[in-house]
Amino acid sequence: MATLSSKLRARYGYGMTVLRGLVKTDFKLRYQGSFLGMAWSVLKPLMLFAVMYVVFGKFLRMTDGTPTYPVVLLMGITSWQMVTETVGIGLRAIVDRGDLLRKVHFPNYIVVVSASIGSMISFGINFIVVLIFAFFNHVHFTWEVLWVPLNVLQLYVTALALALLLSTMYVYFRDIAHIWEVLQQVIFYGMPIIYPLNYVINKGGIYAELARFELLNPFAQAIQDIRHNLLAPETQPTIWNSFGAWWIKLIPVALTIILAWLGVYVFRRNSRKFAEVM
Repeated sequence: MATLSSKLRARYGYGMTVLRGLVKTDFKLRYQGSFLGMAWSVLKPLMLFAVMYVVFGKFLRMTDGTPTYPVVLLMGITSWQMVTETVGIGLRAIVDRGDLLRKVHFPNYIVVVSASIGSMISFGINFIVVLIFAFFNHVHFTWEVLWVPLNVLQLYVTALALALLLSTMYVYFRDIAHIWEVLQQVIFYGMPIIYPLNYVINKGGIYAELARFELLNPFAQAIQDIRHNLLAPETQPTIWNSFGAWWIKLIPVALTIILAWLGVYVFRRNSRKFAEVM
């Protein structure tokens, strides 16, 4: 056991030291010069939640009619913010750290992973806020909360895989950042984050089929699973209770695995050329 531990330290110890240093630096620089500092990690999703709740919940009446809708909405916005921060910061990480990569030798993937960990720290802070809201909203937790860590892990892996893939493409094509800015808005409004999935399903017909089709998106599936298992198992549809065929239920999980493999493969294949291209 001691031999295995020493081998792991010898192989990954330097990388982990660099990773810890970059995570601390990135998180400090993220809010440097800001009066409220880290408070923006909580304020941004809360402000977006307030706007979306007033517009979609009060004016457009797009709610599921349950007391848990506000906290379910907040959970969705918080989860999606983690995805956008992981991908948005991660895709620029290699280029932004180009000088460091040319001067210091360490695995290139560390700069992308460090950006994603900073986003997860913000998500952890926001998750505590969601739990506070859930407590005051009298949410009844069930044993299904045990699945939440796996749901969060899937969401994180999907976002990190996309960040690895896009960061590689960004080294060669700077237009990727602009394309992602547009694409993330399309994905955001196309997923059941600001509107309840039941709202669309209850319309019946082709709308119900389209709503179920949305759950094949790994992001939508993971976020819906988090909401279902943590907050509202009675009102939040998931792919597990919306389809009968087992192979359909596994599609978003399979897509996550494929995306993770593709992201790692493309990144590793091109990482040696990053310094030359930049």
